[in-house]
Amino acid sequence: MFNYQALMDLCKKRLDKLSKMPALKSTPLVDNIEQSGINRREFMKWSSLTAAALALPMEFTPMVAKAAELADRVPLVWLHLAECTGCSESLLRADTPSLDTLIFEHLSLEYHETIMAAAGWQAEENLEHALETYKGQYLLAVEGAVPTANNGTFLTVGAKGKTGMAILKEAADGAAGIVAVGTCSSFGGVQAAAPNPTGAKGIHKVIDKPVVNLGGCPPSERNIVGTLMYFIMFGKLPPLDIYNRPRWAYGARVHDNCERRGHFDAGEFVEEFGDEGAKNGYCLFKVGCKGPYTYNNCPTQRFNSGTSWPVLAGHGCIGCSEPDFWDSMSEFEKPLGRRDITSSLDKTSDYIGTAVLGISAVGITAHAVASVFAKKLDEEE
Repeated sequence: MFNYQALMDLCKKRLDKLSKMPALKSTPLVDNIEQSGINRREFMKWSSLTAAALALPMEFTPMVAKAAELADRVPLVWLHLAECTGCSESLLRADTPSLDTLIFEHLSLEYHETIMAAAGWQAEENLEHALETYKGQYLLAVEGAVPTANNGTFLTVGAKGKTGMAILKEAADGAAGIVAVGTCSSFGGVQAAAPNPTGAKGIHKVIDKPVVNLGGCPPSERNIVGTLMYFIMFGKLPPLDIYNRPRWAYGARVHDNCERRGHFDAGEFVEEFGDEGAKNGYCLFKVGCKGPYTYNNCPTQRFNSGTSWPVLAGHGCIGCSEPDFWDSMSEFEKPLGRRDITSSLDKTSDYIGTAVLGISAVGITAHAVASVFAKKLDEEE
């Protein structure tokens, strides 16, 4: 049985330490929440949902709330490398402020190229100042792959003409924790797709420090903020799977929690986009859904303030949170069939294994065929 009391004691010790540190923001979180029209009840509900998402007992709800209020004690440096900024957009693009975005804004965001006003020399000075002032204290978030070919010259950034690889190594050196936000920074993403002329890689292949990978193109705002909250609460990185993804967010297959799973089991499939099966919300496996091979919480967390996600909207999962998905999961609108693809399979808290998913692909296809056959027998009877 897991010792939650020890974890609670660790959290209390961490929050006590943070409460004695000076706030780096002038406005308390409570004031920001009230100005946004969010009441205390909604804030505590968010705290409860966050505790549940992090696989913590409800006794941690008050601690989640306190950690959110103390988030302005934690300096955050956010780097952009070879990417499209979609991960930042996932977190920041909201028609109305959500508690996730408010918590993110309450962090002491010392550097973020997308939303900061500074540019050129001033921006470089801001980054250098943050890395020096908060050395050993700041949380480093990195968005985008690292081009490594030609000593990293395919990505040259800023007034001083530093390579992205050099900036990453410098920032990682003094970081208390490092989070790779999105598939590009986690595994290379589309930049690393064959033939990968820039030598793009996930950041864990460039630096020699532990990295939390938040796979997804983009990951949900809950996965980003939840991981930041875990670090604030415990001062360490969360339990990870074999690809260094948080188990609380990537511990189950998309297929397992999909709202179309019942149709899969019943042998009801979309044969082509726009057919009657598509109109009836049938399973998308035959038109390329990679949900059985993909680990993520998209079906439960969703996007756009929790309103939808790709499969609910009518297109199959493309496996974007998996390593090398651009090459290994394509073609995106055709099933994998018998082709081998290496990925992680079922996980428990004590054991995480890998296997060749080509075997699973055969099993899944066989199950689908058997389901259809059984359905036809029922109809004939």
